[in-house]
Amino acid sequence: MDITSLLIQLVSGAVGGNVAGAALKNLSLGTVGNSLVGILGGGIGGQLLGMLGMGGGGEGAMDAGSILSSVAGGGVGGAVLLAIIGFVKKSMGK
Repeated sequence: MDITSLLIQLVSGAVGGNVAGAALKNLSLGTVGNSLVGILGGGIGGQLLGMLGMGGGGEGAMDAGSILSSVAGGGVGGAVLLAIIGFVKKSMGK
């Protein structure tokens, strides 16, 4: 895992968190909250994909497949973590 892949995962996680917040209005944490949770989820999602061997071409490889894998892992990770945290927050508020 190089720093470029990590940055791509973090940025796409923030985007994924905000997209999920816009799509799931009842689970949204606000723009800043969605971004922060998305960044965390993007990092976790990208690392999990890397551990499973689906993280692209390996160390230092920045081909199209590696970049798309980082974007997908980060975006999905950010969206999933936002949905989980938003659901927990909503459940605790009742």
